[in-house]
Amino acid sequence: MRITQPFDFAQGRELVERQMCVFRQTRKPAMDALRLDNIAIVLVEPQIPENIGAAARAMNNMGLEQLMLVKPRNCDLSRLLKMATGSSIDIIEEMEVYDNLQESIGPFEYVVGTTARTGALRPALTGPRRLAEDLSAISRNNRIAILFGPEDRGLSNEHLRYCHTIATIPTARFSSLNLAHSVMIICYEIFMAGKAPPKESLPRLANKFELEGMYDHLKDVLQKIGFINPQNPEHWLLNIRRFLSRLPLRAREVRVVRGVCRQIDWYTEQLEKMKKEKQLEE
Repeated sequence: MRITQPFDFAQGRELVERQMCVFRQTRKPAMDALRLDNIAIVLVEPQIPENIGAAARAMNNMGLEQLMLVKPRNCDLSRLLKMATGSSIDIIEEMEVYDNLQESIGPFEYVVGTTARTGALRPALTGPRRLAEDLSAISRNNRIAILFGPEDRGLSNEHLRYCHTIATIPTARFSSLNLAHSVMIICYEIFMAGKAPPKESLPRLANKFELEGMYDHLKDVLQKIGFINPQNPEHWLLNIRRFLSRLPLRAREVRVVRGVCRQIDWYTEQLEKMKKEKQLEE
């Protein structure tokens, strides 16, 4: 198990090794229409070990292998492995654990958020089937992270602001689904989309490290020129994030935006110098 921060799994280690010897199987190669090996399931602050294990099993059923946890509240392996049976053990062995969401999704070029709660600040932009179809073209040249929130409250607005798109699973009445069930539905649609004829692939997009650097730069310069309210800049920046998320920005396009920001920085600095010089003359 690759762990990015210290995390004590010592008690369940023997159980992992024993089950791996019995259940390890050869993985199937990724499908041509959709690169499953470029898609990661990210569980943000999961609380129940059995749900983590069941999510790993759902992924294994549908051919996905990359599982990431962000700030798990409880990762008791003995409880987790009650649900992550068979060759799902491989996924648990290779899963990564992070303390910070931004760090976990930084290398990814496309990030999807899932939510049952919608509203003005979190519109449902897509559903599982359409999402899977869109990912078919994106996945061949880009790494994709699909975020699922904690069982009791789901992803927060803070989590969702890092996402390119937000997906909601439609239900008849009660909208809240079990975490592992949600993972299964999304993974199933992705698996089925992989059986369709390949679509034209998208080129490599800017990753989240590059995009967040651009958004931070934009926030600074837009405050300098009075375009956004400095009292709550993230709220005012949200519409800009949504607008730019509709455009599959490449790394060089992010550099162009940052070049414009640097020019604005330079211009505002020149204006400040001129003001100071005028004040000294007076």
